[in-house]
Amino acid sequence: MKFFKKAEEGPDPLLEELRQKVDSVQLPVHAQQAVDREIEMLARIGPSTAEFTIGLTYIEYLISLPWNRQTDDILDLGRAERILDEDHYGLHQIKERILEHLAVKKLKMNRKPSVLVVDDEEVARRNLEHILSREEYTVVTAANGVEALQKMTTTDFDVILTDFKMEKVDGMEVLEKATVRSPHTRVVMITGYATIDSAVEAMKKGAFHYIAKPFKLDDVRSTVRQAVDSLSFRKDTGGSVLCFSGPPGTGKTSLGRSIARALGRSFSRISLGGIKDEAEIRGHRRTYAGAMPGRIIQEIRRAGYSNPVLILDELDKIGGDFKGDPASALLEALDPEQNARFVDHYLDIPFDLSDVIFIITANISDNIIDPLRDRMEVIQFSGYIEEEKESIATQFLVPRQVRETGLSATPPAFTQGAIRKIIQEHTHEAGIRNLSREIASICRKIARDRVQHEGGSAALTVDEKSVEHFLGPRRFYFETPEKQDRIGITTGLVWTEVGGEIIFVEAVTMAGKQELILTGSLGDVMRESAQAALSFIRSNASSLGVAEDFFRGHDIHIHVPAGAIPKDGPSAGTTIALALISLLTKRPARRQVAVSGELTLSGRILPVGGVKEKVLAARRARLRTVILPAKNRGEIEGIEGNIAGEIDIVFADRIEDIIDVVLTREGQ
Repeated sequence: MKFFKKAEEGPDPLLEELRQKVDSVQLPVHAQQAVDREIEMLARIGPSTAEFTIGLTYIEYLISLPWNRQTDDILDLGRAERILDEDHYGLHQIKERILEHLAVKKLKMNRKPSVLVVDDEEVARRNLEHILSREEYTVVTAANGVEALQKMTTTDFDVILTDFKMEKVDGMEVLEKATVRSPHTRVVMITGYATIDSAVEAMKKGAFHYIAKPFKLDDVRSTVRQAVDSLSFRKDTGGSVLCFSGPPGTGKTSLGRSIARALGRSFSRISLGGIKDEAEIRGHRRTYAGAMPGRIIQEIRRAGYSNPVLILDELDKIGGDFKGDPASALLEALDPEQNARFVDHYLDIPFDLSDVIFIITANISDNIIDPLRDRMEVIQFSGYIEEEKESIATQFLVPRQVRETGLSATPPAFTQGAIRKIIQEHTHEAGIRNLSREIASICRKIARDRVQHEGGSAALTVDEKSVEHFLGPRRFYFETPEKQDRIGITTGLVWTEVGGEIIFVEAVTMAGKQELILTGSLGDVMRESAQAALSFIRSNASSLGVAEDFFRGHDIHIHVPAGAIPKDGPSAGTTIALALISLLTKRPARRQVAVSGELTLSGRILPVGGVKEKVLAARRARLRTVILPAKNRGEIEGIEGNIAGEIDIVFADRIEDIIDVVLTREGQ
């Protein structure tokens, strides 16, 4: 078997063709060096070996990557706003954040490089300022080193041109201060006392270049241009990492696609749900023929550009086992401080990811590991209210489904009542995914009717009665308040993956052995909340108007209905305590009042999450009053329209302040 070629055999035609391919592609220096080494290795081994095939595949993959190919961003804010509004209804805060991002990029793109000229000769300063201003630089001058140091404390300069010999503070000290304060600033020394020793000393201390007086204007222009180019001046206008967190069907992935369209960038998506192998992210080592890069490098190659909008979908559902932790493997790729030199195991050389816009999607951002979440900006997606769903269905979903089911010639008309009936009775979600499916189901049934009975349903109007005919009886019921105020039953608010819900907490007392019975599929946190609520009442019995021996010879049973549904979370303590106070004082709890907040043993009410979703749930259930912790006051401002105005929202720091709001007195 032949493993090595003899020298007299001559060059391999396959390698010569490969060299021509490499020469036709402009590779970065480090990638070119890796390719040259690999070709040299292939020239020494026979084509029949497995290593030859592995090396050949590796080189072809390297030259196929878009090392230097990028799309130019379209930074037209008006166009971006129109595209986002065309593709998505509502989401005003999120759209504002995206437009802010584009505005910052545009300002950075339009920023002129800043140059500081330091010279104690006024003529020299003016000449340098004149020629550099004509080169579209922002030029600031300083008459001496002391003035230069003062200006450096308030402004970051890209390039500093400084005279060498000046009184008090000379150019060498300006150089030292500049390199310490801003290592990326390029310092060019200009002097009429040029010596080899002084030039060597300046270069050792970090000077970018050294120009002797009298200088030529072209030399100054060329040197400053090289200094600006070496900074990769527009590099910081590239990528970012955003995390869209919210319930399913709220438009996280599709908004990422709209961002790519607004910017004029290519779009790629990686589904991370269930990935357990670290190599899916970082790639495989080139130790066998089937090795391949990780998904990030694969998608960038498929996109054809090095700055796509790349969505990493369902990050909170990523797995991990003996093959490694994929979430931790993402740390380097998503860290703006590291990803300019991301090393995939297959490539084994750095690839620049700093221009990629990463968009992470997750249903619950708290499930993402802390170090990874710290590297991204989390933007919360809330559920849609009914009015928003109706508008989305009318403007987007119905026209799309009519078009996709072939009904465009004579489209059916959906009444507002029909859409509202579908939302309220046939879907139960924070997003609009199931709403789209139900509308599609109606359209398919209409299409079948038209095919089976030619001309049938030609100009059909889908009303509330038609919805029941097409979709059958209602499938979902929302919790509604009790018909009358009841003792021991309070209304709470919870957040779920499909939005906010109202729950009821029921409490009863019976003869027993001082036991606290908890039922309703409660998690550990809610069980602890119930224990804390009982302890608070026992320790403050006299001030609450409760007999101090109420627990002696009795059991207390706390139940949260819908026991088949697991319930947990730190927001039910106050609701449970008020149910117990209602039970023990025989004061009925108002059925139109809902409470959310965790309770401490001292009676303080702690802040909770999901405020918007909870307020929307209270509005849907036609409640009149919602009680929230005082520290959640700022979150109400983010609720659109007059939703908060339709409900009386009460903020409280302590439970004593809301007892009379929740519980009635005799005669009330």
